[in-house]
Amino acid sequence: MSERPDSAGPDPDDTFDEFAELVEEETRRDADLAVIEAGSRTLRTQGGPPQADVPARPADPEVDKALREVEAELATRWGETKLEPSVARIAALMDVLGEPQRAYPSIHITGTNGKTSTARMIEALLGAFDLRTGRYTSPHVQSVTERISLDGAPVSAERFIETYQDIKPYVEMVDASQEYRLSFFEVLTGMAYAAFADAPVDVAVVEVGMGGAWDATNVIDAGVAVVTPIDLDHTDRLGSTPAEIATEKSGIVKQDATVIMAQQPVDAAQVLLKKAVEVGATVAREGLEFGVLDRQVAVGGQLMTLRGLGGEYTEVYLPLHGAHQAHNAAVALAAVEAFFGVGSRHAQPLDIDTVRKAFASVASPGRMEVVRRSPTVVLDAAHNPAGARAAADTIGEAFQFSNLIGVVGASSDKNVRGLLEAFEPVFAEVVVTQNTSHRAMDADELAAVAVEVFGEDRVQVEPRLPDALEAAITLAEEEGEFAGGGVLVTGSVITVGEARLLLGKG
Repeated sequence: MSERPDSAGPDPDDTFDEFAELVEEETRRDADLAVIEAGSRTLRTQGGPPQADVPARPADPEVDKALREVEAELATRWGETKLEPSVARIAALMDVLGEPQRAYPSIHITGTNGKTSTARMIEALLGAFDLRTGRYTSPHVQSVTERISLDGAPVSAERFIETYQDIKPYVEMVDASQEYRLSFFEVLTGMAYAAFADAPVDVAVVEVGMGGAWDATNVIDAGVAVVTPIDLDHTDRLGSTPAEIATEKSGIVKQDATVIMAQQPVDAAQVLLKKAVEVGATVAREGLEFGVLDRQVAVGGQLMTLRGLGGEYTEVYLPLHGAHQAHNAAVALAAVEAFFGVGSRHAQPLDIDTVRKAFASVASPGRMEVVRRSPTVVLDAAHNPAGARAAADTIGEAFQFSNLIGVVGASSDKNVRGLLEAFEPVFAEVVVTQNTSHRAMDADELAAVAVEVFGEDRVQVEPRLPDALEAAITLAEEEGEFAGGGVLVTGSVITVGEARLLLGKG
């Protein structure tokens, strides 16, 4: 078994000077931090699980048929974009199921970007310390079964079907007693919590679907609440400013919990810290109590030095690209340290070799994922301006493309102009398209916005995604000045998932 995180570690003073510089830098960056932290309690410290790729359709025709029947039944319910802000229905389902979500401790994750990658890192760390994990994330890239994972791998189609059939009678009971039927997301949440209790798991890692306070996942009382960076997204439902969005997301912070807070806009940080004070929660902030001390680009990813709640973790390899993933890693590490009581019950750091093994095992499909070479085709699920900016920065850092062609298929309810503007400096040309979702923005409508951003000469329209991929690959392969071309497929998780299938992954 791996060493438990209770061995003696290095003297925290050994790294004080370096971290003091980090604290000074972050305090300068957010001049109001000294004000907004007043009154808050803060944390100050005195091989990993198997990683499975995105699952394909079941090979057994009967199993595939049964899974399609479940998917069809789920599709008759409200989709994830139609919401009635209340946890009454999911609470009623938990009640008739016997409160399965209370059978295990949990780590709850909210924020605008980085939630799924952070959840995967937390899962890998917990698994490396010999804990059985359940992970619930959304949306899926290719298969709905991806959303519920046990021990680092999506549940099998057979188990997914069995779980649905097990809770279906209770779902129908709740449907009959409520004004509105349970939604698609609420049923899946019930399935996840039931599957975790049945396994049973030692800890659940749960990503919110949207917001926090009234999100269906928020029937858990997580001891660790994680808030990844907050930015503008779902503004029609969550609010038009970071502070308004943070108000909804702060709803996952429960009495006496520990809050692991990524770097935030000052107004969002004010809201989160105020909520922490109200409920007696303890706060650890990126850039102050923990953070990224150093990162260097490495083959296939990056090499990091992280400052955790228990001290410094050096030479940590992460097989994911981008500064944003290093920050996600720092957040994930602090969350797991908090779960083990580092910084509150004791000051010993986690075992460094186990931490290194865990991070080296992390995969995050559809997040700067290379799926083809010659030319290189990269998939990234950026779907809002903040995610697009991170992707644009990362593509320039990790890949040496002389001619980058974008393939963009976005959802109609997103800030597509902001997304395209973020990519304009790095795309030589863009091929606009649309995925098969009913939420997809019409390719011609998207093209009209793209022409305003890129100019007519840099925009090509291919309504069918297979044609868009072929056109982009052809453009990237052009000789002469543009040798060394690449393709980035982005704009939506659905677009990325469909492209992944077309390119032979899964």
